[in-house]
Amino acid sequence: MDCHRDYEMGQFDWTPEVYLERIRSQVSRYDELQEEAIAAIPFPPERVLELGMGTGETTRRLIEAFPNAWVIGLDSSPDMVFRARQTYDDVQLARIEDPLPDGPWDLVISVLSTGDLDDTQLQSLCRRVKDQSRSFVVGDTFTPERLKSLLDWSGGKLTWQTDDLAVVAAAY
Repeated sequence: MDCHRDYEMGQFDWTPEVYLERIRSQVSRYDELQEEAIAAIPFPPERVLELGMGTGETTRRLIEAFPNAWVIGLDSSPDMVFRARQTYDDVQLARIEDPLPDGPWDLVISVLSTGDLDDTQLQSLCRRVKDQSRSFVVGDTFTPERLKSLLDWSGGKLTWQTDDLAVVAAAY
């Protein structure tokens, strides 16, 4: 599995109007990754925290699959937060490295938002999620070493993998 991004998330164009088109051109299996992340959710969640909400694509799919879910989204891009607030009620400007909003959460989910975290930050995130959530789903690009670390730190299982993309799900 060769992990590479043709882009760096920190330098990616966060213009909401073109984000989906551009991410799909950079991550050829983007829609499949989204579908697999939703399929990995271990039980119907009621209270969900989405890390890196972006345009709300994951939230849209999650609510379609689980209509009773209430989602709070976090994103570090003011433009993305502004855009997401046009569709979803509870979107907050925050970085994934910041303390999580108070739980407990049934689910914390993140799709293509953890890739720029260093190992210490990702391990800290896993610890914070375990303390406040009943489950955790992460879909992103991974090197084999990084994937193994996430599996160890999250206590999760690999639910889907192709090329450098994978989905990890944990239930606590």
